[in-house]
Amino acid sequence: MSFRVIIPARFASSRLPGKPLLEIAGKTMLQHVYDRALQSGADSVVIATDDARIESCVKDFGGKVCMTSAEHQSGTDRLAEVVSQLGLEDDEIVVNVQGDEPLIPPTLIKQTADDLAHYPSASVSTVATPIHTAAELFDPHVVKVVLDKEDFALYFSRATIPWDRDAFSVTTEELPEQALHYRHIGIYGYRCRFLKDYSELPPSPLERMEALEQLRAMWHGYRIHVSIVNEPPGHGVDTDADLLRVRSLLEESVSTNIVKSE
Repeated sequence: MSFRVIIPARFASSRLPGKPLLEIAGKTMLQHVYDRALQSGADSVVIATDDARIESCVKDFGGKVCMTSAEHQSGTDRLAEVVSQLGLEDDEIVVNVQGDEPLIPPTLIKQTADDLAHYPSASVSTVATPIHTAAELFDPHVVKVVLDKEDFALYFSRATIPWDRDAFSVTTEELPEQALHYRHIGIYGYRCRFLKDYSELPPSPLERMEALEQLRAMWHGYRIHVSIVNEPPGHGVDTDADLLRVRSLLEESVSTNIVKSE
C-alpha cells in the first residue's frame, strides 16, 4: 500500500525553543523522527518547515525538506502547502508525523496509512489508546475521543467523555469496569484531496473552544476513522523533563545495540 510521510517542524516553541534540533543520542530529535518514518515503508519522507536552520540540518543528514510559508496557523495547513508544491494526486495518502516524536514506532505510522486505505468513506485517520486511570481521564491536557460502532470519531474533547452518570455520581477516583474511554494520539493520515480542501475551511467555534484542529474537519462534515492500539506510542517531547526521559531511553537503546553488535 502506497503512502507518504510529511513531518511538520517549527523552530519556535514556547517551552523548548529550537526543539527539533536538540541533540538526543548523537542525532537531532528531527533526524530520529525522520529515520523512524523511513522505516515505516513510506514511499517518501519530507520535512516541512519555514526555518532555514531546520532546512540546513535536514540537508546535512541527507533528508528531504520542503520550505513553506511562515504564516500557517497549524501543521495541517503546512501539509496542504507541501501537497500542493509536490503536485500529489487527490487519492494519495499522506501521514502527518510530528517532529517531536523521536520514539514513534514505524509500525504505527504504517498502521495509520493502512487504516485510511481500508475505510474509503474516511478523509482522515488517527489513533487512540484505552485510558486506564482516573487521573488521565480527568486531565484536560489529555484529549479524549468518543467512537461509534465502526470506530469513526463522534467527538474529541479535553473534557471527560463519555461521562458515566451512575459511576461518577459515586466516585471519580477510579474508573468503572467496562469503561469506554480513549486517549487520542496525535498522528494523522490524510487523503490529499482533503488537505487541498482543508486550507479553505473556516475555523469552527468548537475548534476554537477546545483548541483542537481536528474539530474543524468534523464541523464541516468530514469523517475521521480511529484505530485503537493497546500501548501508547512512546514519549513525545514538550518539556525539559520529556527531553531528559527520551534521551535516557534512546541512549540506553544505542548502548544496547552496540553491545549486541560486538
